[in-house]
Amino acid sequence: MTLSFFDQFLSPSFLGTPLIALALSLPWILFPTPSNRWLNNRLLTLQGWFVNRFTQQLLLPLNLGGHKWATILTSLMLFLITLNILGLLPYTFTPTTQLSLNLGLAVPLWLATVIIGMRNQPTAALGHLLPEGTPTLLIPVLIIIETISLFIRPLALGVRLTANLTAGHLLIGLISTAAVVLLPIMPTVALLTTTILFLLTLLEIAVAMIQAYVFVLLLSLYLQENI
Repeated sequence: MTLSFFDQFLSPSFLGTPLIALALSLPWILFPTPSNRWLNNRLLTLQGWFVNRFTQQLLLPLNLGGHKWATILTSLMLFLITLNILGLLPYTFTPTTQLSLNLGLAVPLWLATVIIGMRNQPTAALGHLLPEGTPTLLIPVLIIIETISLFIRPLALGVRLTANLTAGHLLIGLISTAAVVLLPIMPTVALLTTTILFLLTLLEIAVAMIQAYVFVLLLSLYLQENI
């Protein structure tokens, strides 16, 4: 019986318990807890350096009001990177391939940036819906277009992350199946396919990190517009 390639994206369960809850809590267990000592081991030092550099790079274009979001944005970045990379391991489940989870992360954070903008500077927030110098005849059309683009932002965030990871997993599944099928028939072609699979796996590791960074970066840009 041949299983569908899309079965890997079904949320697994064990004894009636959804394992997505375990997959979401596991990344926090893997990270070492920082200590108050002056000298730490190499892993803690590397982790602290990465967090500091990423936070500094992320908050560079933001005003002082946006620096309050440093903790949640950095934590979200580490969370997404860990989920994406762990999902590339065999016999694992990637929660970020579920559109419901990605929208559950994108919609509240996007809505928080919009509410902050409407509360702190409503004139500037509403001013983004109409570019300066717009001809009078185009004003109603541009307001409708900008309003639609505003509400599409969380959908774009969730779909982008879901589509990239899903496409990568499907490609890896297809090429690995082709390599197994071609091995007894054409070993040379199977070896070439395995090489392509290895390169694709390296590409997927880069995509997993890049997509997590893009998700958080776009959120910071939305926050910058409303602060």
